[in-house]
Amino acid sequence: MYTGTLFIISAPSGAGKSSLIRAYLEQKDHHPAKVSISHTTRNPRPGELHGTHYYFVDHKHFESLIDEQAFVEYAHVFENYYGTSKAEIEQSLSQGINVFLDIDWQGAQQVREKMPQAKSIFILPPSLKELENRLIKRGQDDATVINKRMQKAQAEISHYNEYDYIIINDDFECSLNALNSIINAASLEQPKQALANQQLLKELLVNN
Repeated sequence: MYTGTLFIISAPSGAGKSSLIRAYLEQKDHHPAKVSISHTTRNPRPGELHGTHYYFVDHKHFESLIDEQAFVEYAHVFENYYGTSKAEIEQSLSQGINVFLDIDWQGAQQVREKMPQAKSIFILPPSLKELENRLIKRGQDDATVINKRMQKAQAEISHYNEYDYIIINDDFECSLNALNSIINAASLEQPKQALANQQLLKELLVNN
């Protein structure tokens, strides 16, 4: 049976990571895939649903999961916890579903320690100026917040060399094609193909 691949995808805010993941999932022809749903202790925002956007839990429950080593990565941000369930990822992978982890470089380091088979992709902007333009065009943040995001972006980009693949998101369609190529290549790796095609290989080697 085909087993899924865990893809870690990181990028500075505004580089287009979420748009690329969404565009990939909207394609008609692709391997079964999903974005991992994180646990969090923050309150739901308007329109957010438990089990769809996040698993909303209280601090006591989250900390009990930490004690049980239930997370492949977690972080404490602005008085709230965020974490990714190892059991949920492993269940999806065992069903042949590719899983995307939309996390930062710090979370990526934690995941690699626990699941070294994961493939990691870093999305880069074509320039800092273009990154700033995209943040401005989004219209979500004021100038002060954008300045902070730009400062943080360079710190994040400095970790590019920890990733298996780099996609420079200049032309969106080209970047989406690159993402498809990486995912397709992962599905063709020898261990996956050997597992998925055991009977065929046995028949091909019957007289060997």
